[in-house]
Amino acid sequence: MLAISLRKIVHIIYLAREGAVGEGEAHAFIDALNDDEKASMTAVAWIGRGAFEPEDYAEAVATAMSEATTPTADYLLGMPHLAENLENGLEELGLDPAGEEEDFLRQGS
Repeated sequence: MLAISLRKIVHIIYLAREGAVGEGEAHAFIDALNDDEKASMTAVAWIGRGAFEPEDYAEAVATAMSEATTPTADYLLGMPHLAENLENGLEELGLDPAGEEEDFLRQGS
């Protein structure tokens, strides 16, 4: 369903939680994603903050693609509560990041 791996979203959640310490790495990580991955991550964040319903995921992705006027990293990292929005969005889509988070932290990112 998602055009981005759960692991990549969990990586950004982790970096977003670090705040300013992880911002440079988070910016580079998001910049390295392809356009589909960037749009998918944006859509998950929008669903998590209630801008779109889970069943409107495809519409959210299309909107993210068509309305991208600033670099995705700047947009997402400027979003208040990015980590929570991504987590909520995954949960709304029926995906549980908990197991992936445990693996991510165990491997030391």
